[in-house]
Amino acid sequence: MADGMAGSGSGGGGAEDWRARLGWAFGLVADDPAERAAALAHLEGARKNTWAARDRCNELWHLTSPLGPDEQYREPAFRRAREVYGDVCGRSLPEGLWVGEDVLGPGLPYALLFLEWEARFPREWTRHAKAWGTKQSLIRSVAAADHTQPTRAKLIDLVEVVVQRAYRCKDREYVRVARAVDGEDLRRRLGEVAASDNPWARLHAGYVLRLLERPGVPNTRHVWRTWVREASGGSHDPCA
Repeated sequence: MADGMAGSGSGGGGAEDWRARLGWAFGLVADDPAERAAALAHLEGARKNTWAARDRCNELWHLTSPLGPDEQYREPAFRRAREVYGDVCGRSLPEGLWVGEDVLGPGLPYALLFLEWEARFPREWTRHAKAWGTKQSLIRSVAAADHTQPTRAKLIDLVEVVVQRAYRCKDREYVRVARAVDGEDLRRRLGEVAASDNPWARLHAGYVLRLLERPGVPNTRHVWRTWVREASGGSHDPCA
């Protein structure tokens, strides 16, 4: 029951609200290992708080169920538990990204942060905040052509990082981003990666370039798997 109520306590808010809730998270992509470790420790505590609040919310949901839906959601203890759960969710990842209605507003830096974390430090991301659905949703949200130049540059960097590694779940979604920020700089970088000695990098960069050059070709699982089979002699992606 409580899993569907993330964000019920604190609203999306403006830039100050996002900074107060998740400003610590930029340490997750810090170059300094000590700073990154501190951010990971913060996240671990935040997630423990989230799980405890969820368990309390679920407990009270079961206890107040006999009241009926109308009275149950007015019951003070259950209502307060839901508020606490929403508040602590907003201070954790990935739950904090579910708070608010528009990730392209004040929450955009945190959406990009989450994607950068997964791209640069995939093992830490997988261990501490694995959320493939959130990754997919964020990629689709940021795949827009009307970003400011700094955001476009960040998205181009993300595409370049992602295509240089072995395929991870939902990486194929980055074709959307590449098409949204297509240009000379991106194609030059992809061309350099496609000519590298790394077979995975050549595979991924070649696929993205192919779809940029052929905007009418859909970025489907079938198209991806056909490309993988033809380009790598039978290797297949771990998940799409």
